Amino acid sequence: MTMTDPIADMLTRIRNGYKAKMKKVDVPASNMKRELARILEEHHFIKKTIEIKDNKQGVLRVYLRYTKHDEPLIRGIRRVSRPGLRQYADKDRLQKMKYQMGMTILSTSRGLLTDEEARKEGVGGEALCYVW
Repeated sequence: MTMTDPIADMLTRIRNGYKAKMKKVDVPASNMKRELARILEEHHFIKKTIEIKDNKQGVLRVYLRYTKHDEPLIRGIRRVSRPGLRQYADKDRLQKMKYQMGMTILSTSRGLLTDEEARKEGVGGEALCYVW
């Protein structure tokens, strides 16, 4: 079965994992998903990510992070740009696009960056998702 939006699939698996109070979720691996997981891990939205090798593309095991009261650290995660409607933000629009309590993850010419990193480097790109 082919998947038209693998990034949305990853975000949905993480969202559903939090709703089901799971400790970890498995996602089919790709370079884009590895980078997305790296950014989420650097900003302490998830605990860690490990890659499990198999005979196909591999699997990313994402360990979810909760507060001491078993509440999810990610309050919301939403896909912005999608295959049917791409959303781009140039460096000037990033100033206005600042998400209030979370961050925007962008696909730029310098790889995946958060909105803050993209503003510092003066680049724009495709807005992949909001995380808060």
